[in-house]
Amino acid sequence: MTPETDPPFRRIAAELRRRITEGELAPGQRVPSTRRIAEEWGVALATATKVLTTLSLEGLVESRPRVGTVVAPAAGPPAPDRGRPRNQGSDPAPVIGAEQDGPEGDQDLTRARIVRAAVEIADAEGLAALSMRGVAARLGVAAMSPYRYVGSKEELLLLMADAAFGEAAYPAVPPEGWRAQLELGARTLWSLFRRHPWLAQLGSLTRPLLLPNLMVHAEWALRALDGRGLDARAMLDVHVLLYGYVEGIAANLEREAQAEAATGLSEDEWMDRQAPAFRAITSSPRYPVFSRLVQSFEGGYDLDLDTLFEFGLRSLLDGLTGLVEGRTEPRAPR
Repeated sequence: MTPETDPPFRRIAAELRRRITEGELAPGQRVPSTRRIAEEWGVALATATKVLTTLSLEGLVESRPRVGTVVAPAAGPPAPDRGRPRNQGSDPAPVIGAEQDGPEGDQDLTRARIVRAAVEIADAEGLAALSMRGVAARLGVAAMSPYRYVGSKEELLLLMADAAFGEAAYPAVPPEGWRAQLELGARTLWSLFRRHPWLAQLGSLTRPLLLPNLMVHAEWALRALDGRGLDARAMLDVHVLLYGYVEGIAANLEREAQAEAATGLSEDEWMDRQAPAFRAITSSPRYPVFSRLVQSFEGGYDLDLDTLFEFGLRSLLDGLTGLVEGRTEPRAPR
């Protein structure tokens, strides 16, 4: 094929390959995301995914969770021509040419592979970049092939969540004391949300995810509270309160990643641009306590979610101690 007749994903990959090999995109620097590629070149997300898959197979880029796709540390010299081999009428790499894939390209497809590929996309690009076609493109199979194993994107999201919650296990012998057990449970969940920031976006307290691997975490928390004199409502309330706290803090991980992807600004860069508005607020007589507190920090207030999580967890468990240990009575619902 000539450049004029190459499929769109090949032409876009060639342009990004040129930017990498000519140094316009340096090692470690982010390359355009699937969404950015789709917007800039006017193509579907599945096509954009094939672009990044092509460059990844060539060793030019790599995915880094919650950073995105970046130029590989050693991208190497310009890649050879990726057109069709001479005297052949099909793509040499089925993993790239998903539209041409037949049964041969799908023979190793499994539900586990589909879920794993979807998790990788969500980890690197966020849920907004996830689509069934994009997963198919990443796996190098026909666009409709994943539907033979997963009925819909909604079902895929549930499978992804169950797989993610199943990545951590608890010890056969729990640590001594209800508090140590709840701390371990909360930190285990926090680590999973940290690893997969999209995970905190899927459920809600009022419409919980009914997943076997999520129930493992619930069972751990409820066992820590069992046998301590709490009635069924109090036990479930404590569990839901603790889970809701962890999930609520974790929801900001994905929101920050989405904001950075949308604006191209890091958290610090965004705050720098808010300096005029911030000065106007802190100089106003309407907020004397806030202004005094802010001015008391020599280097400014640094909001760190890990630190905030630990502070909140300690405070929450301090507040629950009297209830769990029988020194206070739970308040009856109104």
